[in-house]
Amino acid sequence: MSPDLNADAAARTAGTASGAAQRLSDAQYRQLTEAVLHTLERTADRWLEDDVVDIDTRRTGGLLEMALPGGSQLIVNTQPPLQEIWLAARSGGFHFRWVDGQWRDTRDGREFFDAVSACASEQTGLALRFGEGLSA
Repeated sequence: MSPDLNADAAARTAGTASGAAQRLSDAQYRQLTEAVLHTLERTADRWLEDDVVDIDTRRTGGLLEMALPGGSQLIVNTQPPLQEIWLAARSGGFHFRWVDGQWRDTRDGREFFDAVSACASEQTGLALRFGEGLSA
């Protein structure tokens, strides 16, 4: 492996661009990722009720598929062994780790809901923000 690849692998293992990833217990990881998936589902449901956009969601365990208008998709998948959340979008694949109380992109440190909102907005042509306006 080249020195650059070794450095990249070490950076991904150690944390993200914004800080060091925190090791979670299995229960903490499940609780945090369940909250993320639930927030995505609730937001999509609210948008449908409010006639903002029709995003069909289908969930199987830690995998959430969101079918967007126009035939594109966003896929969010939990990765328990790595303690990551993965996002697949038209613009690429993204990995997130728990850092300083937020899910942060392992490459650029961007917060998960910022990233998924930007991807959804790009793919639908609408200004969408996941998680806003939801109460517990």
